[in-house]
Amino acid sequence: MWVVLLGAGLWFSVGSGFWQIRRMGDIFRQTLGSLFTGGEKAGGGVSPYQAMTTALASTAGTGNIAGVATAIAAGGPGAVFWMWVSALLGMMTKYAEVFLAVRYRREHPNGGYYGGPMYYMEAIGWRVPALMFAGFCMAAAFGVGNLTQVHTMADACYAVFRVPRAVTGGAAAILAAAVLLGGIRSVVSVTEKLVPLMSGLYIALAAAVLILSRDGIPSALRLIAGGAFAPGAVLGGAAGYTVTRAIRFGVARGVFTHEAGMGSAPIAHACAETDSAARQGMWGALEVFIDTMVLCTLTALVILATGVYAPGGAADGAALTVAAFERVLGPFGGGAVAVCTILFAFATIPGWCFYGERCCQYVFPGAAAPVLYRAAFIAALLPGAVMRLDTVWAFSDVMNALMALPNLAAILVLSPAVFEATRRSAPRSPT
Repeated sequence: MWVVLLGAGLWFSVGSGFWQIRRMGDIFRQTLGSLFTGGEKAGGGVSPYQAMTTALASTAGTGNIAGVATAIAAGGPGAVFWMWVSALLGMMTKYAEVFLAVRYRREHPNGGYYGGPMYYMEAIGWRVPALMFAGFCMAAAFGVGNLTQVHTMADACYAVFRVPRAVTGGAAAILAAAVLLGGIRSVVSVTEKLVPLMSGLYIALAAAVLILSRDGIPSALRLIAGGAFAPGAVLGGAAGYTVTRAIRFGVARGVFTHEAGMGSAPIAHACAETDSAARQGMWGALEVFIDTMVLCTLTALVILATGVYAPGGAADGAALTVAAFERVLGPFGGGAVAVCTILFAFATIPGWCFYGERCCQYVFPGAAAPVLYRAAFIAALLPGAVMRLDTVWAFSDVMNALMALPNLAAILVLSPAVFEATRRSAPRSPT
């Protein structure tokens, strides 16, 4: 899968002349810059910014805290480099799928829009793959957006506050139900407030740790570079195995956190009230940059610069990240990162439930099916809090792959439309 995912990102990057690098300034101006210059307004619906924060809330979850630590523990520090590679290429993949989701979306009879990979697959006559994707997404929502999130919340709460895992699971279920009862409007209302809060808090905490541990940063960067390429070693035997694991876990955890190519985020972006699929695609590319190049990088440097990482060590997941913050900031650091973990995880849960519901609606048209799906999703939060971590991550990786395959195939078929959009000089074009 890492070959397929990196290959798709490379295809869109080369085909667009590495547009995500050449147009990085435009991406920031057309997205974050528009917030200060009176950009597109929602008009009572979902604004482009709200669509992005919903998608970012669903991606910037515990993968940024626990997923990075898991990648380092399983694949070594070199996995961080391959997370960066997957993000750089993934920016273009995310741009492509968001662009296509907006271009081929549908207008709801009661106002607003809906869409996602199912609809651009239908546009090329792929009804069966569309149903397959929707089914995989319904299942993936339980792994990526439910079990892994609540498990990491429970892990952090128990490690720092000694709160029983079952209690955390029950509380998460009650709070998630309160948000989900309001539908997409309630979800975007929560995420547009939580995303800046949780991201700003985590960035500030990580920056404080890195300032106090600045002497360890050069060593951390050397560990990343050495583990990524194993300089001077022949790619065979133990050295080759180490590099392979670094690529495998770096890309797997990278995709888990930024979700480029999976087809999940386009479901949120399709709801945006925008007249430009290309500009909404820029919001998608920005989402990957913030999630991995900023948040995941900070976590990785904190873990490596503070010296808590040891090859073959027992600490893993959120516990390893908590240990890094505690080493520098003491008990306050552990408590603060636990709070960040709770915020990140909780922001992820409603968004992924929304993805699953939309896919459920596609497979089973009617009013009853999405309601039953939502009830099952909420109920799964309690057992998810007490499951084994390795089982949860393995299930999520499988679901990620099953979602990505039909989605990647579809966006590759439709890539000429994406390349045409990147060549246009007017970003406010209707398509």
